Amino acid sequence: MTADASQRPSSAAELADGLRGVGYLPGEATALVTFLAIKLGKPVLVEGPAGVGKTELANALARYLDRTLVRLQCYEGLDEAKALYEWNYRKQLLRIQAEDDGTAWGDVQDDIFGEDFLLPRPLMTAIASAEPVVLLIDEIDKTDQEFEAMLLELLSDFQISIPELGRIAARTRPVVLLTSNNTRELTEALKRRCLYLWLDYPELEHELAIVRLHSPGLDETVARKLVEIVNQVRGLDLKKPPSIAESIDWARALLLLGAQDLDPDTFRETMSVIVKHRTDLDTVAARVGVTLHAAAPAGAGPGS
Repeated sequence: MTADASQRPSSAAELADGLRGVGYLPGEATALVTFLAIKLGKPVLVEGPAGVGKTELANALARYLDRTLVRLQCYEGLDEAKALYEWNYRKQLLRIQAEDDGTAWGDVQDDIFGEDFLLPRPLMTAIASAEPVVLLIDEIDKTDQEFEAMLLELLSDFQISIPELGRIAARTRPVVLLTSNNTRELTEALKRRCLYLWLDYPELEHELAIVRLHSPGLDETVARKLVEIVNQVRGLDLKKPPSIAESIDWARALLLLGAQDLDPDTFRETMSVIVKHRTDLDTVAARVGVTLHAAAPAGAGPGS
């Protein structure tokens, strides 16, 4: 199910159905907050641990609404030039050099600081787009408070101010999602401008439904055992707990291998799909592997 770019869902239930239709299974809170954000024209701040589907929500929303996804990936040291815009200095220089000798600076200043000499970055691209887009500001917690302050005008009024050109208002209103892995506290000024959604790892049955959606051919018993193991692994003290995407990857790997059971040997051979640190591998092998061996039928094991 998809929606025309000019249309909006009429209810949270319709939005939930639409997201399911493009491969994303939202919880009730996710569907409701996202629906309200679209209807109210408010950004959504989506917080939660890494790997719970925050970024994928924006991707799915873009697919459902049939909009282009404009993504700003945040990182430490991100500045206005990389997020908003910068001037095309090479083009400006060529324009100046093309003038006759003796031309006054004032005669070319207005020209070289026009829109033709502007290089739009993701935030300005979203504002200037003639067609409505979904704007994803991903991992905002990796930036600093100065960068957050720069975002306030955009998040409040969907406009940006350029000293040389003045105010540029959005031609269409984007749907805006900001994601955070909650590694630092965001400013109250930023939070006031957003609706808030907390995403956590899904309950077992919800994650099982996600795995079934993406690997429908996987044996039901194997799928359930996979999700139970992933939940057990997440309860350990690991550097990086497995994400939902890694659960899906594991399910696809087991399907490709034709696994009929998640026995200790299969687990040992494939657990690197969900565990990505050397010390975590040892921890998981010791804790979960022992549990699987204890639960294995008598006589099961290599060569049985």
